[in-house]
Amino acid sequence: MTLIRINQWILAGVASLLVMGSVAVPYSLAQAPSAAAAQTAFEVVSIRPSSPSDESNSRLSVPQGTRVSEVGISLWDLIQMSFGTQQNQMSAPEWTKSQKFNIEAKTGSSTPLTYEQMKPLMQQLLADRFKLTYHHETKQVAGYALMVAKGGPKLTAAKEGASKGGNILRDRIDVSSGTMKDLSAMLSYPLGQQPVVDKTGIAGYYEIKLSFAPQDATDSALPSIFTAVQEQMGLRLEPAKLPVEVLVIDHVEKVPTEN
Repeated sequence: MTLIRINQWILAGVASLLVMGSVAVPYSLAQAPSAAAAQTAFEVVSIRPSSPSDESNSRLSVPQGTRVSEVGISLWDLIQMSFGTQQNQMSAPEWTKSQKFNIEAKTGSSTPLTYEQMKPLMQQLLADRFKLTYHHETKQVAGYALMVAKGGPKLTAAKEGASKGGNILRDRIDVSSGTMKDLSAMLSYPLGQQPVVDKTGIAGYYEIKLSFAPQDATDSALPSIFTAVQEQMGLRLEPAKLPVEVLVIDHVEKVPTEN
């Protein structure tokens, strides 16, 4: 079973992994920062180069709670995790994909942090230990606009009190309660992480249940993601050029400062 990092983390402030197999990975919508977010740096950090055995047993986990524990994580993935970007939303040296580390970090607090609250600490770790500097740029990239199909939408309103979260697998999306903006963000993954923007004009929360053939499947009986969106939800995906904010890495060290 191959583990692939999803680097948009679903929505702004949402973290997730996509498991290329039969295991679903949950996601949840962003939570508002609390007083626990006041911390800006980890109390304890240990970074060491990964060994070949570490890399073969790579373990990537969403940073949340009171600690971060990553095994065999590339510097590329670490940067993406820390800023919540997708692959097509970051420009960094190619060598960062092969430079891998084991990382242990603790907040020093008993109050658990959300992923969104962890991000500033992760970014500070990169600045302190890898001397990371960066800036943002906006560029036009190929993507899709989510629109209402001919015949109108086929949507089921979310049940009152339904949890705003669900699962994403290679061949389906199953969400109890989500908006069209949520759906647009999630559709990016079966589309090879190309950006999708909501142009439906539809407000409110809906059950989102889609079954589709994985992008790399050659013998699936399921419809393509394009057909599934139209037939199952009464929506359509239209190719479009979209403005995307890109994280540009100006400088990052190959070797972190000592523990």
